[in-house]
Amino acid sequence: MQWTNLSERNVYQNPWFRVNLADVRLPDGSRLDHFVIRQRPVAAATAVNEANEVLLLWRHRFITDSWGWELAAGVVEDGEDIAAAAAREMEEETGWRPGALHPLLTVEPSNGLTDARHHLYWSEDAHWTGQPQDAFESSRREWIPLKVVPDMIARGEVPAANMAAALLMLHHLRLG
Repeated sequence: MQWTNLSERNVYQNPWFRVNLADVRLPDGSRLDHFVIRQRPVAAATAVNEANEVLLLWRHRFITDSWGWELAAGVVEDGEDIAAAAAREMEEETGWRPGALHPLLTVEPSNGLTDARHHLYWSEDAHWTGQPQDAFESSRREWIPLKVVPDMIARGEVPAANMAAALLMLHHLRLG
């Protein structure tokens, strides 16, 4: 039951993504046109302190008109190491520089439409470097007790699936 991408042509692009139209053959031999969004990898990071609090950002997403808690995240620049990008994004968006990063998980948030891969990391420590360079990315940055994360997700306070998955994994790793 495998779909086969016979060819693609670009219909739009900018520095963050490309929209392509694919000619796809279905398992029954029929064909269809399918739009595909090609994106650069995304890297995200957070830290957990000695009190088992996780560093999160409270932000508004205008596309869905929703507020929620997230990890600092952004696109990986051409040639940039993914973990280095995660550390850079965390410092730029929170003012906290993570220590050694540990891979948490990699997810494909919408693999029926896009090839985006989100690589999520965490650190057991971080140090304050000053006010965030990209403070406009969020309304506030807070250390939240990791033990309350599942309830936050259940209440819809972490609406992004990639962030919810990462936080549940981190909760499991740290608290069992």
